[in-house]
Amino acid sequence: MLASLTAPDLLALLNDWADRGWLRALDAAFARFLAQEVPDAPVPALLAAALASHQLGRGHACLDLAATLQDPALALSLPPEGARLPLAEEAVPLPDAVLEGLTLERWQAALTHPTLVAAGVGATPLVHRDGRLYLRRYWQYEQDVREGLARRLAVPAPTRALPEAALRHTLDVLFAGRPTGDTDWQRVACALAARSGFAIITGGPGTGKTTTVVRLLALLQGLALSTPHPDAEPRPLRIRLAAPTGKAAARLNESIANAVASLPLGGLAGGEAVREHIPRQVTTLHRLLGTRPGSRQFRHDRHHPLALDVLVIDEASMVDLEMMAAVLDALPERARLVLLGDKDQLASVEAGAVLGELCRRAADGHYTPATAQWLTAVSGQAIPPALVDDAGTPLDQAVVMLRHSHRFSAASGIGQLAGAVNAGNPRSVEAVWRQDHEDIARVSLTDATDPAFTALVVAGGTPAQGQAQADLFAEPATLARHGYAHYLQVLRDGHPALHAGRDAFDAWARRVLAAHTAFQVLCALRRGPWGVEGLNLRIARLLREAGLIDDAHEWYLGRPVLVTRNDYGLGLMNGDIGITLALPSTDARGWTLRVAFPAGDGDAGIRWVLPSRLQAVETVFALTVHKSQGSEFGHAALVLPDTLNPILTRELLYTGITRARHCLTVTEPAGRHLLGQAVQRRVLRASGLADTRL
Repeated sequence: MLASLTAPDLLALLNDWADRGWLRALDAAFARFLAQEVPDAPVPALLAAALASHQLGRGHACLDLAATLQDPALALSLPPEGARLPLAEEAVPLPDAVLEGLTLERWQAALTHPTLVAAGVGATPLVHRDGRLYLRRYWQYEQDVREGLARRLAVPAPTRALPEAALRHTLDVLFAGRPTGDTDWQRVACALAARSGFAIITGGPGTGKTTTVVRLLALLQGLALSTPHPDAEPRPLRIRLAAPTGKAAARLNESIANAVASLPLGGLAGGEAVREHIPRQVTTLHRLLGTRPGSRQFRHDRHHPLALDVLVIDEASMVDLEMMAAVLDALPERARLVLLGDKDQLASVEAGAVLGELCRRAADGHYTPATAQWLTAVSGQAIPPALVDDAGTPLDQAVVMLRHSHRFSAASGIGQLAGAVNAGNPRSVEAVWRQDHEDIARVSLTDATDPAFTALVVAGGTPAQGQAQADLFAEPATLARHGYAHYLQVLRDGHPALHAGRDAFDAWARRVLAAHTAFQVLCALRRGPWGVEGLNLRIARLLREAGLIDDAHEWYLGRPVLVTRNDYGLGLMNGDIGITLALPSTDARGWTLRVAFPAGDGDAGIRWVLPSRLQAVETVFALTVHKSQGSEFGHAALVLPDTLNPILTRELLYTGITRARHCLTVTEPAGRHLLGQAVQRRVLRASGLADTRL
């Protein structure tokens, strides 16, 4: 069909796709702009340009031409969020019909127009390389990340020149009292990261990534403070800690402070000096690099590098390709970069899955015999032979996967379900459900009015046969399966008197915020009845009908809100959650609403904000799994939509499941086995970075 289309025909078709939500208006406009600027542009090239632009919006760095021809529907958002797949008799042609008859060779031949496309460096808007079509800016980001990591991996770290005995002694002190037996991967991670200018420490929930990196910083700082300098006293390392979002930064703040305080430094010379020089403050990457309003550029770059020796980035799975390029550009040449994150979690909403691509070989180790021998010598830990590979790459020698979860025991249903989902085996997933674990539950919903959904979101449980409506809100007996009634009860019962002091209101806010983390509804989509928009309205109605909230006005007591854009003036970051509470008015004669947020600096402070000052917030009874990254909830309810959607993948399920600390409930529409289908679908982001042998 494409061969019979003129450029105006194609542009009209792209507009139709955009009107139906299959394509973004931006993508159609991009193709229209190219057609205006290059009147002789081949029609297949214009289509490829629109699809490449659309792929960026879906997290892909480029358009994989062969994969698109094999499954054209993957190139568009089909079905759009909250909608079902269009019917076969749809008047507008679908991508498979448009691409029918187009071969890869013909498509690539159309991408040789010298004004539109180049094979690499140049001034064209598009780059075609190795069967992938990029918008030039993202091709350049990929090159910058590849080259930046290659340079860092090629520079030996100063600790490589130290005697093995010094490293072994410091590790013995930092890991004193640890159980012996299986390989201590936390200890291996510290040793491996100490000898490289770049390192990745990956692992699932509860594997001790934060504990490990704090010990790594103690190791590096201890070596720096004990190493003599010919012309000066030993200088402590300048260490900075960062995370992609404000929420992730606040959470790391708390865990870092606790981990530093408990470091076993008694057997280390100058141990307290080491503890003093490990930072407790975490910042966002945007704040670290220095945002410039109205610009994609940062204040820090290769011409104005960051003043640091070590940079640690937590929740690195959320770092997109553009941000990783900016970080590498701003790092001093001899500075270390350490990435922490779970390689199996969802990648950034923006283009690129940098951590996942860099860790694609982590499970199998691929350590060279020389690396394995060195690790055994300095850490005392034997590397399993199955993880040794003569052909291991330099990148393999800088990646460690932590393999033992301290959060989920072997008997934990949450841990077993997460593992089964990660393995991509629907039969294993079903086997976990059949074991009747106390900490996981599966609920089948007939429709939006199902009383099981009411029982879940209000009280955290499901109604028994014949149970009275009034009993649905009673406290569940097993594992404290809280619903939203819990935090609203804490809010109501603990409200201080009008003339109580500010300390009493701060303490009350802390209790309410803590109670709110006891339960959270998570969903895959933003739009549709089972997305954030539909669920927030429905849950608010259920809570109102239960007499728990009064949402007659936009702002009401108990309204939970999510910050959707960084606000540096208020000190609030994208992803922060606050609860609307009541403080005494200025004349102390009545009440006024304020939104209480955790201070976010690792202490117990509360930030009180007038609702009128919050310009970018939304109600958050329901939260997307993407937005939940970096958070934990006592009881998480993962609500699956009523139809299979491209967003519903193994990574999304794994991320949602592992947000639960104690209890997990998964809801599915009756008669639909979406969980088993989604387990077999992966986020396969198109990129050339995965093919790089760093």
